[in-house]
Amino acid sequence: MASRHFRRDLAPTGNELTLAHLGHEVVNHARLRFPKGAEARHYNTLQKLTYLVVIFVLLPLMIATGLTMSPGFNAVAPWLLDVFGGRQSARTIHFLTAFSLVAFVVVHVAMVILSGVFNNLRSMITGYYAIEQGGKQ
Repeated sequence: MASRHFRRDLAPTGNELTLAHLGHEVVNHARLRFPKGAEARHYNTLQKLTYLVVIFVLLPLMIATGLTMSPGFNAVAPWLLDVFGGRQSARTIHFLTAFSLVAFVVVHVAMVILSGVFNNLRSMITGYYAIEQGGKQ
């Protein structure tokens, strides 16, 4: 959280968290309207919030519920059973978290495909993202 990448790229600013702005971005995503020009080089608010939820909610929850289901780990931290309400509750939360992570990956891959596979893959590998100017890339 102290890294420059987090502050610069993932931390949403105050005006990005307004309901009007979030509603506008949800509509743009639903209509598959992707950012153009220099705006395409930065994460939008929905991407920022999704990545933060995956990193700071889903992944830690997946690990904690997985450890809670392990009888061997219960000897080290028996309080985890109380936190999640027992093994069955931890199993349910673990399943829902796993489903959410799979859905995140499926939607993520679909959005990469829909917004331009070649340019996105090139930017992931080389760091170079071509910006469209005058209808050409």
